[in-house]
Amino acid sequence: MLSTLLGGLAVSITSQAADAPKADLVNRKELRVCSDPADLPFSNEKGEGFENKIAEIVADELKLPLVYTWYPKSMGFIRRTLFAKKCDLVIGWGQGDELVLNTNHFFRSVSALIYKPGSDLEGVDSLSDPRLKDKRIGVIGGAPPSDYVNKYGLMGKAKPYRLIVDRRYESPGEEMVKDIRSGEIDVGVDWGPIAAYWAKQGGEPLKVVPLLKEQGRVKLHYRITMGVRQGDDAWKRRINEIIAKRQGDIDKVLLDYGVPLLVDNDTSMEMITKPRPNGGVAPPEEAKPAGAAPRASVPLPESALGAR
Repeated sequence: MLSTLLGGLAVSITSQAADAPKADLVNRKELRVCSDPADLPFSNEKGEGFENKIAEIVADELKLPLVYTWYPKSMGFIRRTLFAKKCDLVIGWGQGDELVLNTNHFFRSVSALIYKPGSDLEGVDSLSDPRLKDKRIGVIGGAPPSDYVNKYGLMGKAKPYRLIVDRRYESPGEEMVKDIRSGEIDVGVDWGPIAAYWAKQGGEPLKVVPLLKEQGRVKLHYRITMGVRQGDDAWKRRINEIIAKRQGDIDKVLLDYGVPLLVDNDTSMEMITKPRPNGGVAPPEEAKPAGAAPRASVPLPESALGAR
């Protein structure tokens, strides 16, 4: 009898221990964010990117000072920052990449075309448009849109731009826009937030057209989350609460930067044109996207690709 009781007690204690919340390593005295020091429109050391502004919203809600660990979003970014416990939050990360523990998404965007307004490309809104056949198109090598550039036979005249770079020294999105302005290329295709930002820099604003009609094996629209360490579940839930509560403020930041925003429904390509209300309640934990690939091959937007 005693042995049975002791055995049952041991099982009970073990079960309770397993069910107990895991201790996390999150710093409770300041909001520690990992970010790239030179990756506009996302972030820079001057705090000029939209991820900087969103980090300020999170810090304001937590009533904590905001501090950064700076490291280029290239190979080794997560390993040398979040995994090294030098920070507790990455503001922008593609949903479905299991390298981090994803929060609920805080926006959904799409790749976009960039070209000069008033050109013979006016009205082009798909890579399948026959008017692109004889045009030189700029594309980020290995990024999702390159699949469609190849599919529609546009690769022969395409100019590739490098995907994985140290953006302190090289900015593919900025270079693409400069080449459009100079006439080196006729049209570019890039991740929407990047396209929208650089299209406004260096001269008359260029035309930015979200690719809402493409149908194929590779999707061009993605949900963007915040990332925390695997196991920091309570911290993830707290960030989810903040995203829901301050969604309107987050939307305003993104719209101010020209980010093409899509509604939450993945089957719809309807655009969001004004901020949603603040004060929401965090929905149930978002499921991993259907058909999501292992992280090594997740077709993330180029802002996160390679930043392992």
